Amino acid sequence: MAAFPWRSRNRNYKAEFASCRLEAVQLECGDYHPLKPITVTESKTKKVNRKGSTSSTCSSSSSVADPLSSILDGTDPLSLFAATLDPAAMAAATDSSRKKREKDGNTAVGSDFEPWANKRGEILARYTTTERLSINLFMGSEKGRAGATVSAMSEKVRTRLEELDDFEEGSQKELLNLTQQDYVNRIEELNQSLKDAWASDQKVKALKIVIQCSKLLSDTSVIQFYPSKFVLITDILDTFGKLVYERIFSMCVDSCSVLPDHFSPENINDTAKETCLNWFFKIASIRELIPRFYVEASILKCNKFLSKTGISECLPRLTCMIRGVGDPLVAVYARAYLCRVGMEVAPHLKESLNKNFFDFLLTFKQIHGDTVQNQLVVQGVELPSYLPLYSPAMDWIFQCISYRAPEALLTEMMERCKKLGNNALLLNSVMSAFRAEFIATRSMDFIGMIKECDESGFPKHLLFRSLGLNLALADPPENDRLQILNEAWKVITKLKNPQDYVNCAEVWVEYTCKHFTKREVNTVLADVIKHMTPDRAFEDCYPQLQSIIKKVITHFHDFSVLFSVEKFLPFLDMFQKESVRVEVCKSITEAFVKQQQEPTKDPVILNALLHICKTMHDSVNALTLEDEKRTLAHLINGFIKMVSFGRDFEQQLSFYVECRSMFCSLEPVLVHLIHSVNRLAMETRKVMKGNHSRKTAAFVRACVAYCFITIPSLVGVFTRLNLYLHSGQVALANQCLSQGKPVVLLSLLVLQLRKTEPAAWGRG
Repeated sequence: MAAFPWRSRNRNYKAEFASCRLEAVQLECGDYHPLKPITVTESKTKKVNRKGSTSSTCSSSSSVADPLSSILDGTDPLSLFAATLDPAAMAAATDSSRKKREKDGNTAVGSDFEPWANKRGEILARYTTTERLSINLFMGSEKGRAGATVSAMSEKVRTRLEELDDFEEGSQKELLNLTQQDYVNRIEELNQSLKDAWASDQKVKALKIVIQCSKLLSDTSVIQFYPSKFVLITDILDTFGKLVYERIFSMCVDSCSVLPDHFSPENINDTAKETCLNWFFKIASIRELIPRFYVEASILKCNKFLSKTGISECLPRLTCMIRGVGDPLVAVYARAYLCRVGMEVAPHLKESLNKNFFDFLLTFKQIHGDTVQNQLVVQGVELPSYLPLYSPAMDWIFQCISYRAPEALLTEMMERCKKLGNNALLLNSVMSAFRAEFIATRSMDFIGMIKECDESGFPKHLLFRSLGLNLALADPPENDRLQILNEAWKVITKLKNPQDYVNCAEVWVEYTCKHFTKREVNTVLADVIKHMTPDRAFEDCYPQLQSIIKKVITHFHDFSVLFSVEKFLPFLDMFQKESVRVEVCKSITEAFVKQQQEPTKDPVILNALLHICKTMHDSVNALTLEDEKRTLAHLINGFIKMVSFGRDFEQQLSFYVECRSMFCSLEPVLVHLIHSVNRLAMETRKVMKGNHSRKTAAFVRACVAYCFITIPSLVGVFTRLNLYLHSGQVALANQCLSQGKPVVLLSLLVLQLRKTEPAAWGRG
């Protein structure tokens, strides 16, 4: 067979690639705006089909073209594109991309940055109201829905504008006299309506709902509830921003490709960019400042699809936009939201964060202006109740600014606060947000600033509490520690309100325990007892008093020192509610079991812990759960194990006898005591090497008698049988035949129960 030589064909790949490429359509934006009428006489363009490469020629004789509808023949431009993709492939690609984005988002800031979600619950629980609230609900519009399809472009544009303006022209229902819970329920309904509208491709309706919710943030008619309202509304804004971002991102994904983790605008197709621009143009047409600001801030992340510098350009503009908000409370929460969004999408852009802070300082004097004061008079709100409303927003702004900030910036901010006359509200936010090490090293400076603060609007004890929280996390200079405690306690001990007093004392007890001896701790505990005893004020402060006890036992590992603190046991006497008293006793016993390294026979420790364990035991009744009984028995057994009198076996047996009388209701404790006594008898045998003297023989017989008396009180049949056998072996090993015989006979009697009382065996 003849062989033919193979030769490769010469190919021009560049020419082939150019011939196969789709013809690009150049878009000229110019002064393009979606709401501006565009006059078109005749249009002949090559339009690339969205699913293929075929071209078609289109012409139009209309005078006005709707940029949101003309290309898609009147359908919603934010909904149609996804339908052209394979749903299963798109869903899989989108899901994998979402997981990657969530992973990237989680690593944008470190784990040392406290997220907003941690503060949300605290704000909702703290800022409540009993006053009646009102809300405007979007009712929707039926205008033009039943008529024929609009064909003229001018009418399409008009219809679009009417839909966007419909919310402002009466398509809302005002609900009055709502309770706080009713108000929260209505907000949740709006959130669900937003999700339902989005799922049903009603993007315009979803936008209206978000605009409506954003408008609620300009209402300060019930000013005490504003921080909680801000949390609820921004939840809806976050949902909207996420939906828009995911929607545009899904348009960049097809069945064959997925966007890289760190994509650039060059990776985004024209369809996604066009849709993204449409969203920003729609939002730009919102008339009112506050909803326009909040809605644009919620989709700030979408700027990544348009430009590499889009976010860095938008943040300063949005910061300047807030300057147009007249109410200082509304403005500071707007700044807090912008800082929150900024930290999520661009945590490295610190300039806008700092600008927000400095702008806030410039407008801070508005708080004491006539407008705000008149508003407070109308609502009957005092200044000390009004100023804490700023704390959540200011704390968040300061936290964002101070996150990994250089020392020089923090020092500059502290100096700027000084120039405002050491305002207490600002000072409190600084101490709440800045690093504890920064505050601790300047403790005396902060104490000096606190002294100079005006107490009329923001009480000084709250400032000392914030300072104490920092000193619990970081240590101040050693030479200043005593002076810091003296200065703080001078203010705290003068407080007349028990709740204010105990809130501060709870914080400073930890500082005292960390850096001082039992003498100072005893003084602090005595002062707490002095303030809490009159009018039984301690009954309303059990959580704070429990916290004080836990902090004391955490820092005092030597329980002989702890129980020698004169006021410690009198402090425990304030816990007169049984459930609380038992919890405190459990905490102390658990700490002893964990921290006590060596067995003890210290009478101070034994007397105190016997009293504490007796308190736990006496709380057991017929309604106590088995799990609770096991927990209490485990703690008491742990205490008994740590008691040892060495070679003083008689004293050890006396201790076990006392424990039996005190803890007779807990069967696991009795079982543990029986085993301990048997072990004590065998240790005596070991010491005597099997040859008992008259004294040790009598002692061993006493041990066997202890077991013989105690075992019948147990309920479990198998438990009794095992203990009888064990005790009988111990008696025989120690040559106590007269005591061992009845023990063995009782074990046989237990075996007979299988015939006479089979039900008892089932229980045992």
